[in-house]
Amino acid sequence: MLINRITADMQFFLLQASDINHARNYLPIALQLIFAIGLIAFIIILSDWLGPKRKTADKLQNFESGITIRGNARQPVSVKYFLVAILFVLFDVEVIFFYPYAVNFRELGWHGFMAVVLFVSLFVAGLVYIFKKGALKWEE
Repeated sequence: MLINRITADMQFFLLQASDINHARNYLPIALQLIFAIGLIAFIIILSDWLGPKRKTADKLQNFESGITIRGNARQPVSVKYFLVAILFVLFDVEVIFFYPYAVNFRELGWHGFMAVVLFVSLFVAGLVYIFKKGALKWEE
């Protein structure tokens, strides 16, 4: 009796799971996507059709946030800017890896804690290396 009940429940769940992945279930999503794309295209075309079309010399000139354009924009930039940006991204991504540990720290136990301590110690060693190399000194 119990076995029949279990198999009946399993068949019910299997039937439900097979009904979930039909193409007709995605029809509302497809309709919403088509409607959104159509609405965006309609608004862009309508604004282009109804909007003003006065082209003057001032409007056709490049706008640089109100700063007068002087010289070529393709001048070499110090590598220090790029180095700081890359280091920021590196240490910012480190913080992202703490989230799974924070969510599951009880299940991970001491092994998880030791893994996080190792992870942090490697990044602290990298930070010490960066400071010793003088990568963040701007005076040079």
